[in-house]
Amino acid sequence: MSSESPGAMPEASYATGNRARTAAMPVRRTKRRASFGRLTRLQSILAHVALLVLCIPALMPLAWMISTSLKPDAQIFAHGGPLTWASLFPHPIEWQNYPRALRAVPFAMYLKNTLLLCFFTVVGAVISSAVVAYGFARQEFRGKSVLFLVMVATIAIPAQVTMVPTVALFRWLHWYGTYLPLIVPAFCGAPFYIFLLTQFFRNLPAELAEAARVDGASEWRIFWQVMLPLARPALVTCALFQFLATWNDFFGPLLYINNPARYTLAYGLQQLLGAHGSEWASLMADSTIFMLPVMVLFFFTQKTFVQGIATTGGKN
Repeated sequence: MSSESPGAMPEASYATGNRARTAAMPVRRTKRRASFGRLTRLQSILAHVALLVLCIPALMPLAWMISTSLKPDAQIFAHGGPLTWASLFPHPIEWQNYPRALRAVPFAMYLKNTLLLCFFTVVGAVISSAVVAYGFARQEFRGKSVLFLVMVATIAIPAQVTMVPTVALFRWLHWYGTYLPLIVPAFCGAPFYIFLLTQFFRNLPAELAEAARVDGASEWRIFWQVMLPLARPALVTCALFQFLATWNDFFGPLLYINNPARYTLAYGLQQLLGAHGSEWASLMADSTIFMLPVMVLFFFTQKTFVQGIATTGGKN
């Protein structure tokens, strides 16, 4: 007879069953992960397809502009009926429209003027807005909340409301006809950029400033050497916004610039339409060239741009 107890066999079976279930768990988890991975990839593909479909209406004007810039003038007006896919493709392709467009207006001079304005307005807007935003975010003074609320409220004021007194002020200062009305306001801070940078500075750890203060650093040194380098994504975001605003600005040069030698690209291209009203191919070619630097700039800085937007909405 065996010396084993009667309960030995059930315990062995129970242990064997536990080991079998434990060995089967990784298999089930692997299957669930694979199923979840397939579902995630399918959702990603569907999301990308949906985004591409939704982008078509937004990309159609861009595609039509590029297509028109490569067509002969006769082909542009040849399709009097509804638009078709066939009418979107130029045949034959007129590459000469681009050299002709560059010769039609002093494009290089307009580009130099625009880049000059972009440089000064970007530097002025970013630095002045960062200084004000740091004060709102890190300094305590009486009436700070009220001042911040008033500053944010100015974002809702349309530019047309302040246009007449602003033009009168610059005329009184004898700045009309110069770039000063377009550059100097940028050095006074922009409410939207101040708001973005204030939220960013509030999210930075206060211990960094405290450590620098214990080491004897002044408030300006803390701002320039500690906080400002950490705010690079938000600063790049504000710089991109300001660059785009200055690059596309038509109303400002229209109001203050009366010398053709000082025209910007946005305002100078309108002169092409006025001088050569029927040369739509040249106008579209110049517009395509005008758009390319902005697209290249965005593609090279989109990661920092998105990071700056995403990190300005966090909470302490």
